[in-house]
Amino acid sequence: MTGSETDSETGTAIRLLVADDHPVVRAGLRAVLATEPGFLVVAEAATAEAAVARAAEGDIDVVLLDLQFGTGMSGAEATAAITARPGAPRVVIVTTYDTDADTLPAIEAGATGYLLKDAPPEDLAAAVRTAAAGRSALAPAVADRLLTRLRTPGISLTRRETEVLALVAEGLSNRALGERLHLTEGTVKSHLARIYTKLGVESRTAAVAAATELGLIRR
Repeated sequence: MTGSETDSETGTAIRLLVADDHPVVRAGLRAVLATEPGFLVVAEAATAEAAVARAAEGDIDVVLLDLQFGTGMSGAEATAAITARPGAPRVVIVTTYDTDADTLPAIEAGATGYLLKDAPPEDLAAAVRTAAAGRSALAPAVADRLLTRLRTPGISLTRRETEVLALVAEGLSNRALGERLHLTEGTVKSHLARIYTKLGVESRTAAVAAATELGLIRR
């Protein structure tokens, strides 16, 4: 595909940055996008830090960004850094994770779209075009989860509560958890008390089990 191929709606090619730490995934996304008229993959990035730096160069319209990069900056952190700049490109998260612990931080960080990696190619193309136009592009499962969260706030956790419970699921003690999140043990206990109340449980183990079943965290 060449830069002369243009998007039928905007009259110009939608310039893309593909960021994922797996070369096979990047190659797959590039191959899918290459079949669509009006798309131009101008760069790839293997780390979130590299994606932030490349997106800042000013020639990218949409960043397709993984959520987990192993070590270093996360996809949500990269999204916040990318979208904080004036005239920033849109960010579409392309990942395998769809729990509240994954989707909420990314969307709060400024992601315009959120798509799962098993989505059909036509859904990926539609999400890119929608994001490029400045509109939200959410996978159906993600949109349903967000609507459920809004409709049933009693079983929804705040971002901090989600972080706390995710670390509980990893086996961290209150002390270790507080050190990780820069909180006092008393604050951690307060968060846990609110979590227990929301989930209708009385223990750390029960809270983790309930939150996992509800899709609030992943194990």
